[in-house]
Amino acid sequence: MPNKKYVCIICPNSCEIDVEYSGKNITKISGQTCKKGEEYTRKEFTSPERGLTTSVPVHGGTIPLVSVKTSKTIPKELIKDAMAEISAARMNAPVKIGDPAIKNILGTGVDIVATKNVPKK
Repeated sequence: MPNKKYVCIICPNSCEIDVEYSGKNITKISGQTCKKGEEYTRKEFTSPERGLTTSVPVHGGTIPLVSVKTSKTIPKELIKDAMAEISAARMNAPVKIGDPAIKNILGTGVDIVATKNVPKK
């Protein structure tokens, strides 16, 4: 049976976890030292998600860019399309932490939100 190796990122143990699988079905998981490692690996194998951080331009602000992030993780396969949509986004000053640059990106229910305050010039 084929296998994949993962390094769990949930806790500082960084367990090296082996997954044996057949098609899209996991047949065995080993190497984790806690239940969280198994949960992480199952999620990573079936539908990996990532948080995304980047920046967008700010019009009329004291700085030209504001850092932004996803409000929750999004499917890994959508990262490229999300970045394309974010690259077209612009915000107007003043910007407050948590202000949305984009609501419901790609229909995921996840917002792209500011992580920094940017006052008006």
